[in-house]
Formats: sequence, C-alpha cells, structure tokens
Amino acid sequence: MLINRIGLTKDETQNDQVFLLSVPAGEDSLAHRRHVCSRVIPQSQFSLTNWLDPEKVFGRKAPLHVDLGCGDGSFLCALAQRLPDKNFLGIERLLSRIRSSARKAASLDNVRILQMESFYAVRYLLPAESVETFYLLFPDPWPKRRHHRRRIVTPDFLKSVHVALEYNGVIYIATDHLDYFRKIRKIAASTPGFAIDDVDLDLPQSRFWLIFEQKSATIYWLALRKVSDSEAYTKIAKFFEQLRE
Repeated sequence: MLINRIGLTKDETQNDQVFLLSVPAGEDSLAHRRHVCSRVIPQSQFSLTNWLDPEKVFGRKAPLHVDLGCGDGSFLCALAQRLPDKNFLGIERLLSRIRSSARKAASLDNVRILQMESFYAVRYLLPAESVETFYLLFPDPWPKRRHHRRRIVTPDFLKSVHVALEYNGVIYIATDHLDYFRKIRKIAASTPGFAIDDVDLDLPQSRFWLIFEQKSATIYWLALRKVSDSEAYTKIAKFFEQLRE
C-alpha cells in the first residue's frame, strides 16, 4: 500500500487507484471500503493538462450538476437523491469533508467527489459547455479587507464558470454576508454573457444553511444564467485545448 498526496491509500494490485477511507465500525470490510471510495475520483482520471471526462467518470451520459465546496456532502447527496437522472460532482478541498461526502454518497450511483480547490477545478478540469448547473453555497466571505483577495468569486472565476456552463446553464450563489453579496452582484453585472435570474428554488438545506437559518440570518441568493457566448472566453477555452493536445 502507498499513501497518496491526500492521505488516502492506493491498492497497487488494482489497475486503477482504489482509495481506502476510514469507515464506521461494522462496515470495515475491504469490499465496503472500495465501494465507498469508488465515489472519489482517482487522480489517474485527471490532471491539469487533461480535462475531466464526465461520461467516463460516471459511466453514463447525463446532465452534470456541480457543487462547489460540497462540505460534508449533505446538500450534494440529498439533491442527487431527488434527481437520479442527473450526475452530481462535489468538489471539496478538505480531506475530512471528502471522507464524509464519500460515505454519504456510497448508495448513490450518480455522485462523484473530487478533492481540489473549486476555482482550479472549474478553470482547468471541467470541459467547455459540460455543466448544466453550478451551486456555490455559502463560500467563505473573508470579511477582513486584507483577505478579500482570497474570495472565490472574481471576474476570472465567473469567466471560467461561463466557459464550463452549457448554453442556458445556471450558477446559483448563496451567502449570508451582505457586503460579499453586493460585491458578487457587481462582478456579475460587469461579466459579459450572463443574465441575472430570479431565484425560485426548492433545494435541500446544507449544514451551513441550517445554521444560518437557526440564527435568523438573512440569506442572499443570486442566479446567473449563461445567455450568450463570449468570443474572448471561447478563445481562452480553445487556447487550453491546444495546450492539452
């Protein structure tokens, strides 16, 4: 066994990577571990010079929904259970949350988990026009001014989202931080190719959503729909396609 860079183990007897995560007592069989970890996308299926192939990853062709910063997987898996005809990709940076999400997704064939920073996944791994819907729920607002540069929603981020979305695709953004919400709206309004939509959703609640609701915090929603292609964004996508050839 080898320990890979994210702290999981790799079974060298297999042709592909098999990640072995910790599981609850009574569920410690190798078969169960492999089943749970089949929800985590192995590193052999992606790199910064190769697009992720959703059809290969999921074993079928279906509309792709992406949860950016999926946390413990509660929202991701609840929505995937509601919509079995869609494929759901959860992207998360922290290993502990990857483990939690993988366990929750064990019984869901339409869920896969990827450990990576959300911006890099959108920018470098998702093919152009491959995503039907993005969800960005309660991203870290980094409220101190000196930390604002760490916020995920930037012009470059929205440009990358635009490239990855199919025509008429949507990104839903939610935050409890009014200043951040205003900044996001300002960035969105200046990003070509998007229209601001009304938000009329019946979504399962994430852990942070429940916490903010219990605190009676106001939740601000924004829906951005891809309404046109941007020549500049298309050129960017083609440039990276050429690099991968």
